[in-house]
Amino acid sequence: MMTAASPDGSITIGVDRVDERPHYHVRADGDTLVAPSPLGFDFEDAPPLRDGFEVIGTTGRTVDDTWTPVWGTQDTVRNHFAERTIRLREADGPERRLTLVLRAYDDGVAFRYRWPEQPNLDSLRIASEETHFRLTADHTAWWIPDDYDNYEWVYRETPLSAIRDRATAISFNSYLEDDEDRTPVRPTSKEDRPGAVNPPLTLRSPDENRYLALHEAALTDYSSMTLQADPDAPTTLRTHLVPRPNGVKVKTSVPHRTPWRVLQIADRPGGLIESHLLQNLNEPSKIGDPSWIEPMTYVGIWWSMHIGTHTWGQTDAHGATTERTKRYVDFAAEHDIDGVLVEGWNVGWESWLQDDNFDFAESYPDFDLEEVAEYGREKGVALIGHHETGGDVPSYERQMGEAFALYDSVGVPAVKTGYAGPIRPEGVHHHGQQMVNHYRRVVKEAAEHNIMLDVHEPVMGTGIERTWPHMMTREGVRGMEYNAWSEGNPPRHTVTLPFTRMLAGPLDYTPGIFNLTPEETMPDHRVRTTLSKQLANMVVLYSPVQMAADLIEHYEGEDAVEFIERVPADWSEGHVLNARIGESITIARRKKDSEAWYVGTTTNAEARILTVPLDFLDAGQSYVAHVFEDTPASDYEDNPHAYRIRRGLVTTGGTIGADLARSGGQAVILEPATAGDQEEYGALE
Repeated sequence: MMTAASPDGSITIGVDRVDERPHYHVRADGDTLVAPSPLGFDFEDAPPLRDGFEVIGTTGRTVDDTWTPVWGTQDTVRNHFAERTIRLREADGPERRLTLVLRAYDDGVAFRYRWPEQPNLDSLRIASEETHFRLTADHTAWWIPDDYDNYEWVYRETPLSAIRDRATAISFNSYLEDDEDRTPVRPTSKEDRPGAVNPPLTLRSPDENRYLALHEAALTDYSSMTLQADPDAPTTLRTHLVPRPNGVKVKTSVPHRTPWRVLQIADRPGGLIESHLLQNLNEPSKIGDPSWIEPMTYVGIWWSMHIGTHTWGQTDAHGATTERTKRYVDFAAEHDIDGVLVEGWNVGWESWLQDDNFDFAESYPDFDLEEVAEYGREKGVALIGHHETGGDVPSYERQMGEAFALYDSVGVPAVKTGYAGPIRPEGVHHHGQQMVNHYRRVVKEAAEHNIMLDVHEPVMGTGIERTWPHMMTREGVRGMEYNAWSEGNPPRHTVTLPFTRMLAGPLDYTPGIFNLTPEETMPDHRVRTTLSKQLANMVVLYSPVQMAADLIEHYEGEDAVEFIERVPADWSEGHVLNARIGESITIARRKKDSEAWYVGTTTNAEARILTVPLDFLDAGQSYVAHVFEDTPASDYEDNPHAYRIRRGLVTTGGTIGADLARSGGQAVILEPATAGDQEEYGALE
């Protein structure tokens, strides 16, 4: 028996030998999702490990346990799966051994390779991983190209079969709102390579009854996986690993194991979002006492540099001054916001993207790190540190221990890191094995100093936040900053991300902009949403370190700042209530250790009316609904700042109507009603 079946019996993954080569297949509800697809490896310095195998043993087990995340979207996560381990050996030659591990969950399948310790194989120089995905239908696909150095692209929607004919490079000036094939992107750092994508790759079946997502989990000491379209088979994808400078994909020793190859399976798009499959495929937490790991909301000295009012480097318009940081701390304390990010405090920004002579322990003369950290402590506001490397990894690694020790000594609990630039040494890619290992070294160094991480220009998330829960969030997306200096992100962008990029884990998109048409950047650059959508995105675009990204002066005097004051960054429960990929979404999340709920609803460039069902509320309890929403006059192009707040009582079984403007949104707080609330409010109208 070489098959694993999900606990409910609906999904199976199995392995067969075809001409002595192992092939795997995946079925769901009797339908074949992945037809028999070959497995194996080619090596730089040894014969391929693909065929001529004999099975020398199989074992199976079933696991059903529950674990408690340090933070997240659920209080507890069930890890329930069936596993089949298949041990293979070459029938002839050196008799090298390879193990396949299959897992079947009710929400998907996963498999990985293991090389056990053995006398005839002590090291690996992998030229290619020959894992194929022979998908059986021409699904609708949402994808970004396989850029080896960034994920900052707008997701494209095409048939799966069209991927093989699409070039990766699209001119940065090719944005046309009415042309779906020409969306704003960040130029790729490599040559065009048609027909390849970065996971997660999200798919919808032709009958729209099944949703799939291809990704990887537990990426450790290995190269990131991209997916190459087969030129001869329009719905087949092949694993392509990001190369090292010499072309080798992975260089390591035996014993070793690959990341999991993962296929999420759901009967509705919201099922992909609600899944915890990636985290379940990672090891339990290695942090013995996680009490120092605390989700937070924050503001920061950041957006002003992107719109051009301040600079990172030392000038007359320097952003990161002691005086300005204290003003941000005062604002955060007044509005119950947990932290303040300060970018551009350390010397070296004048050389950014040139020589990158950053010093991570020396501040500019107008910034006193100890003083502002102490000021924040007195006010109950954390200072969030910043390490921008510019891609100069050798320099950062030389300074990393001292840099984290400095933050530790002054009480900085979280650091945002950045790698905006080509990685050095030359030829190393952000998503290759060397950087995968570098990012992990940073994670371990941060753990030594009890410091949380927000990583920009990262490798894509693969669920390691379960193992290293201080790895809080990461960018890896075309985020808010693009609205300050590029053609901007189209309205559909943030209603696509929950079903694509966010399947890989928390997202530091940096929502919360109130001044959507900054005079410094207009008319060429602005944010293409309404203000209410910015609020809703603080619920929809999940991050346990969540930024309200605007300048603090733009929040002053705005009634809508109430939502930012109250929205948490940690949750006990969540439900996707409405979902059409790239069109609209509603997510309800319950505040950690509370009976209060927060609901975010957003739409693309189409105005629409949605119904938000309230079946998740406790029976017998009335709730006060605080609704922040578009007005009839709101429009993301002509009147983006218009919003209104209405309040009233609701109960389970009821609904809230969401009348959304173009690229609009609705953000709702639902809190149990007191006796006084019952007297003050009538039913929500």
